Amino acid sequence: MPVPKVLVGLGSCGIAAGAQAVYTYLHDTLPPEVATVEVTSCVGMCYAEPLVEFVHGEERVLFGPVDRNFAEELCRNIQQGILPATHRVQETGEGWAYLSQQVKVALRNCGRINPEKIQDYLDAGGYEALKTCLTRYTPEEVIAQITESGLAGRGGGFFPTGRKWSFLAHASVKKGGYKYLVCNADEGDPGAFMDRAMIEGDPHGLLEGMLIAAYATGARYGYIYCRAEYPLAIKRLRIALDEAAAYRFLGEHILGTGFSFNLSIKEGAGAFVCGEETALIASIEGRRGMPRLRPPFPAESGIRESPTNINNVETYENVPFIINQGPGAFNRYRSGKTVGTKVFALAGKVKRVGLVEIPVGMTIRELVEGIGGGSSTGRPLKAVQMGGPSGGCIPERLFDIPIDVESITATGAIMGSGGLVVMDEKTCMVDVARYFLTFIQNESCGKCTFCRIGTKRMLDILTRFTQGEGSEGDLLLLEDLANQVKKTSLCGLGQLAPNPVLTTLRYFREEYEAHSKEKRCPAKVCKPLIRFVIREEACTGCGACVRSCPVKAISGEKKRPHHLDSLGCTRCGLCQGTCTFHAIEVE
Repeated sequence: MPVPKVLVGLGSCGIAAGAQAVYTYLHDTLPPEVATVEVTSCVGMCYAEPLVEFVHGEERVLFGPVDRNFAEELCRNIQQGILPATHRVQETGEGWAYLSQQVKVALRNCGRINPEKIQDYLDAGGYEALKTCLTRYTPEEVIAQITESGLAGRGGGFFPTGRKWSFLAHASVKKGGYKYLVCNADEGDPGAFMDRAMIEGDPHGLLEGMLIAAYATGARYGYIYCRAEYPLAIKRLRIALDEAAAYRFLGEHILGTGFSFNLSIKEGAGAFVCGEETALIASIEGRRGMPRLRPPFPAESGIRESPTNINNVETYENVPFIINQGPGAFNRYRSGKTVGTKVFALAGKVKRVGLVEIPVGMTIRELVEGIGGGSSTGRPLKAVQMGGPSGGCIPERLFDIPIDVESITATGAIMGSGGLVVMDEKTCMVDVARYFLTFIQNESCGKCTFCRIGTKRMLDILTRFTQGEGSEGDLLLLEDLANQVKKTSLCGLGQLAPNPVLTTLRYFREEYEAHSKEKRCPAKVCKPLIRFVIREEACTGCGACVRSCPVKAISGEKKRPHHLDSLGCTRCGLCQGTCTFHAIEVE
């Protein structure tokens, strides 16, 4: 039996947690005849990083979080032929709860292979689906397989993928022109990191999915549009492109057949609007990323006015699995009209932050409380924000609905690409709406008046609410503006921009009324609507708050209760954070 492997998770999350130092120590310390130390990516358990996995034959033991001290212990134990009993992530209650309820399809290789070595991908069955398509299926039969699987676009639109591919397959090409294929990896939602993690962990899975799509649709050239803020993802994509070309999976006459396809990377500048397909196409062509009216749709006129198809990373990552395992292996998971699995990025006030892949139909509560472990603060959960800035807020009382397109859409939110931000009771929903409208307003391309001006006016109103200057008339105006922007904006991003406002108005209207009528923030978040007070009975006069206050708004004699001048207070909260006697409260 070959020597064991020690895999160190060097995704962006692992590196941020200190995994590079762990990798360097293990690599330099473990003799190669004892164990080989390899790079892998994020397995999804970001909350437990840095992660190290010991692999020997069928045995796989995951350890985390691994610091330098435990890395030393792990090295000693491996050289002695034993493994430590501690830090075993999968054998803890948390690790079991996190992993046991997931179904890994798009994430099947993430954290299990070295993303920078094509041989690891081949050993895991990589490129077998492409070989099958080129030797056994006609392009029409490939599209039929994808159609039968029920795969729908995982970028947020959930349009049937097989149908979308058929549009491109039947599109007419001008003389001397080509069909184009694009991967949208321009992930701009706050709190979302699905595309980044999949590219960092399984770049060849993306390439294989795109190659199969190109064969099925007759595309000749392709682009992976990835934001420049993902340097590690881009680095691994470049390595994968070079390796795929060297193995003749990419380029001219692939695997000795008449099929040829070339891919290149287009680095995006980080404009949120370039997630919209016509704006993305404009950016690829070197123009300012701005949406245009449709029709014509990209399948008819896209890049260089040629037929073009766009899918996102997760959609393409599912394709090799469907070809290898059959459509039934994917659509066995079903809820309403939605089938398959869905990748989510869990973020916010949740214990187990990370990347998960679940079968559709699981409830929000099962995802957030079962897999995610519930509130990280100990306070009751209040809502989740799903679908990014153009998504919406779903209150805790609706957490028992299934996660599928119809059920989520009925709440006023959207599934989106998979960002899910968890909020507890200390979250101000008016401030949440203001935050997302700030993002939307800053990212508006400005082409259409309703999005450019409408979101600005909505943001102005929300800002007035959070500053204690809102009125009942503002509340009615805000709702009217939101509905008008939704109906009249040019592109999907503008049409969905009011969702954070409309859903918070729908489920948390009493918070808006408290801000406008009572000039009070129930969550005690909006600074102009709160004040700090010192409870005399709890204050010991230690002076810690006096020393921490940057504006000298606190005074008092030593060992006697202190006084806080509310007029001079800037509400920075430093005093409350300093007080170990919990004598400072927010009113």
